[in-house]
Amino acid sequence: MAAQVDKEKCVGCEACVGACPVSAITIEDGVAKVGDDCIECGACVGECPSEAISL
Repeated sequence: MAAQVDKEKCVGCEACVGACPVSAITIEDGVAKVGDDCIECGACVGECPSEAISL
């Protein structure tokens, strides 16, 4: 299953966008969105300062 974003916690800082090795994360309406290209590597989880992403 792809990484999941808690929209209530996400602040749209884009840290996850830069951490994703396959560019599967975008920011839409101020919130991170994980696309189908997610390879479930977990790089974004550790970079999220608001702990809004989980696998």
